Order: sequence, then structure tokens, then C-alpha cells
Amino acid sequence: MKIKAKITLLFFVISTTGLMLLNAAIFYFVYEFNFEDFFKRLEARVNLAARINLYPGETSAAYQDVRKQYLEKLAEERDHLIKLPDQNGRELKKPVNIPDEFYTTILKKGKARYTRGNLFYAGKFFDTPKGRYIVMVSAADPYGYKELAELRRILIIIFIVSAVLTSLAGSVFSNYTIRPLSNIIKEVKNITANNLHQRLPEINGKDEIAELVLTFNNMLIRLETSFETQNNFVSNASHELRTPLTIITSETELLLTRSNLSEDVKLSTKTILAEAQKLEDILTSLLGLAQTGFDGKKQNWQKIRVDELVLDVVESVKKIDEQSVIDIDFSAFPADESQLCTEGNINLLRLAVSNIVLNACKYSNNQPVDIKITTERGRILISIADKGIGIPLKEQQHIFEPFFRASNTNEFEGHGIGLPLTLNIIRLHKGSIGILSEESKGTEIQVLLPVC
Repeated sequence: MKIKAKITLLFFVISTTGLMLLNAAIFYFVYEFNFEDFFKRLEARVNLAARINLYPGETSAAYQDVRKQYLEKLAEERDHLIKLPDQNGRELKKPVNIPDEFYTTILKKGKARYTRGNLFYAGKFFDTPKGRYIVMVSAADPYGYKELAELRRILIIIFIVSAVLTSLAGSVFSNYTIRPLSNIIKEVKNITANNLHQRLPEINGKDEIAELVLTFNNMLIRLETSFETQNNFVSNASHELRTPLTIITSETELLLTRSNLSEDVKLSTKTILAEAQKLEDILTSLLGLAQTGFDGKKQNWQKIRVDELVLDVVESVKKIDEQSVIDIDFSAFPADESQLCTEGNINLLRLAVSNIVLNACKYSNNQPVDIKITTERGRILISIADKGIGIPLKEQQHIFEPFFRASNTNEFEGHGIGLPLTLNIIRLHKGSIGILSEESKGTEIQVLLPVC
């Protein structure tokens, strides 16, 4: 998940959680206020009922008039006058079937409340000259429940609308927050080995974004210096190093044409010539290794048919090593030939595949080498398998390191540069290399290239 999406989601979760808590608090306090107010109205009626029924006289009639004229008749309103029994063991007569805790609380605390569904009960204890009584008033509150239901509906609508607005606000907020990073990413994508002199626009301020831009620009300075050094080396090494080697080789070959050389001198001269040629091969490989570190845009990029490339490589390898035996498996070719096309530099790819095939032939003492081309998940797979000496398990992790040679290759010539060069070329083409090997049984190298 991208940071922008994470910020939007986090903003949405925090905001909606706050909205839910706020709505729940509003509903709770309105609920409490409504029913507290209704219970107070019931308790006022309890007091009036007590005055009317327990204290007869002129005041009783006055209270009766007040109740009829000024108090609204509640839905399902009922008065209950309960005389408490004397100490002779008689049981309390309950006019309403509600829990005993209600009556017990009245006797202990003087009053109590109880709710069952939409019916509300309020009761109070009175000790009069006529005896001890519990006065209880019950009524329904349909309007209170309707108000709460309407409030609940309104809060749900407000929550849904607020959640949508919060989502939009989160998207705007995350876009505003990530915009500097998006601009940096856009600028960075335009920086390649061809324009390392380009820098990110500096941002005023001392926040993390400004620090990131400054750090990246400092890194670009170091990279530009490194690339310039490499470019200068590649540009000058060919002339500066090949010239003395060419002179050594030419003079050595000229020396060998003389007829008056003793056998010892001839042997030494041939050794010098062979070592000079090896040094020239190493130099050529090193220059190739350095050049493949350049940006792919500096190469001549084109569409390449991988099957044609492999056929070309096999033909070239057989010219170099006439005893090589190479079998190509065409059985797994895709029905759509366009799936065999990749994009890249044909000379570099030919060099990379040639290195692998030549190694397979060399280290298998020209036993059959199998090449298979398949496609999977939008990638082209070139599999090159031999039945040669294999690579010791502990050494397989080092085979792509320059100048590394496995411990069982002493009888074979090589400089340990071919596979590192191949790896650089494949990476330059946005591909990858995998290896399966078992000592004394053989090696399989798989090259994955993207389909263009």
C-alpha cells in the first residue's frame, strides 16, 4: 500500500472513530436526559398522588385540581397505593408484577425507579398517621422513544455523510502531504547516468522533505564524481593500456621471426606473448564489465527475437569450439511469437548468452548442452543446462564476483570475469539470472528477460 493511501486510510479511521464516539455520546446524553426528565415527571405525580390519597381534606381537593388542570395526562398513566402490612407476618400485596428489588429499594432508600420496555415506574415511601404506604405511578413514554429513534436516524445520516466527506478530506490531505514527495519522485525518475549534473529543486524550510532533498543532492554529487571517474577510465583505458600491450605483442611476434634464437629464448618469448594475449583478454573483459554499468539509454536499444539470438549464439560458439554439442529444445515455444521478443542491445545480449553457453561447453568437456526457451508470466526464460563438473555448493554464492573461480576449475582456462559481465548485462536489460548446480553432475543457468 502506498503512503498516500495509508495516510488517507489513517485519517479516515481516526476521523470516523471520533465521529462514532461523538454520535454515541450525543445519543447517550439525550437518552439519559429524556428518561431522567420523564422520571422526574412521574415522581412529581407520585407526590401529588400521595397528597390526594394519604392526606384528605381541603388541600387534597386543591392538589386534585392542580393535577387535572395543569398536568398532562401521560399515556397509560396509573396510580398505585400500596399499604404496607403490620408486623403480623402478612405479605405485601403487589398490584404490579415487577421485581421485588423495586419494593426493597423503596423501603431502604425511600424511593425507586424501574423500566420495563416502554413502561416506566416511580415509587416512594410515605409514613403517615394512617400507616405506612408505597405510592407508585406508572406510565408509557412513546414520544421519548420516537424522539430517540428519530435522533438515531439523523445521527446515522450525519455519520454516513461525514464519513464520505472525511474520505474526500483525507484524500485531499494526503495528496497535499505527499505532493512534495511525488515531485521528488518525478524529478528523480528523470535523472540518469546521462544527466547526473541535474539536481532536485531545493525546498525552503528545515523539515524532513527539505533534508531529504539536500541529502539526495549530496548523493548525486558523489555519484556524478564516481561516474565521471568511470567514464574517464573507460575512455582512456583502451588507448592507454592497449597501446603498450600492442607494442609488447608486436615486438614479441617480431622477435619470434628471428632464426638465430635459442630454444630457451624462443620458449620464454612464446610465454611472454601468451601472457600478453591473456592480459589483453582480461583488459577487454574488464572494459566490457565497466561499460555495462552505464545507463541503458546510452546503448542502441531495439526489439530482439530471443530464439534468433540463441541460434546466432549457438552458431558462433560452434565456430569457436568445433567439438561443442548443443541441443536446442523448441517444444515449449509460445503460440504467440511476439512473446519471444525483448528489448535491448543485441551485441550485449549476444555476449551475455555466449558467455554462458561457452562456459557450459568448456566445463562439461563438450558433453551435450541443452538450451530451452519458454515464457512464463510475461517473461522469457532461457535455460542452459550442462552435464559438467558443477559448482561446489558453498562456492555458488560467489560465482558472480569478478575474478572468482570455483575450486574445481583449475584444469580449465579462465579469468572469472565472464559471469559477472553477463550478470551486469542481464540486469541492464531488467532481467535476472538463476543457477542450479550440483558438483560432478552439472549446472543449469536460467536467464529471465522481460517481454517487450
